[in-house]
Amino acid sequence: MLRHTVQFHWKNSNPGFEGFDAFLAALSQDKRKKIRQERRKVAEAGVRFRWSRGSDISAADWAFFYKCYERTYYEHGNAPYLTPAFFEAMRRNMPECWLLFIAERGGKPIAMSLIAINAHSTMLSGTFSAEPQEKVAYGRYWGALERVDCLHFEACYYQPLQWCIEHGYNRFEGGAQGEHKMARALLPVKTSSAHWLAHPAFASAVERFLEREGAGIGAYMDNLEQRNPFAKRPAP
Repeated sequence: MLRHTVQFHWKNSNPGFEGFDAFLAALSQDKRKKIRQERRKVAEAGVRFRWSRGSDISAADWAFFYKCYERTYYEHGNAPYLTPAFFEAMRRNMPECWLLFIAERGGKPIAMSLIAINAHSTMLSGTFSAEPQEKVAYGRYWGALERVDCLHFEACYYQPLQWCIEHGYNRFEGGAQGEHKMARALLPVKTSSAHWLAHPAFASAVERFLEREGAGIGAYMDNLEQRNPFAKRPAP
C-alpha cells in the first residue's frame, strides 16, 4: 500500500542561480521584500554567521550544537531522542555528510542549524564518482540560546539556501509540515512510502483510510500550488 504525504523542497534553477540576489529576483515582489526585511532584522541585531563542513567542524562547535539541540527539545516539553553518542558517531564516521551554521553575536555563539548533505561517492556508468549525481541538502536541526527576531528563518532557510546556491547544490529538502516554508521558496512536493501489513483486517482498514487520505492530499496539493511564491511570468 502506498501512502502519500507532502514535504517542502527548494530547487535551484537550471542553470543554477548566480547568487542569492538572483534567487530573490525570481520571487514575487512581496516575498522578495519580506525576505530582505527578515534578513535585515537579524543583521541589525548584530548577528553574524559562519559555517563549517565535515571534519572542519570543531569539537567545541559539536558541543555547542548539542547544547542548542537539547534545549530546543526541552523547551517543547520533550526529551531529545538523539544522544551525544549518536552525533559523536556521525562526527567520527560520517563527517562529510554534515554542515553546521553558527550564529554569533559579540563574538559569542547564540544559535545554530545543522543540515545533512549527500556527500558520499556514487556509482556512475560503472565507475565511482567523488560527487553525487545530484547534490542535495536535507534540513535541519536547530536551536538557540538567545531570542532574536527572525533568527530562525535566517539560520534554517536563508543561510542554507545561500550556501546551496554558492556551492551548486540542486535541492534543499526542508522536510514536512510548515506551510510558512512556501514564503521562503520551498515548494510542496508529494512524497510516497510503501507499506505491507500481515493482518488482513488491519490491512483492509488501513487501505480504506489511505484512500480517503490520498484524496485529501490531492486537494491539499492543489490548494498549495495556488500560492506559488515565484513571480508569474507573462505567457510568450
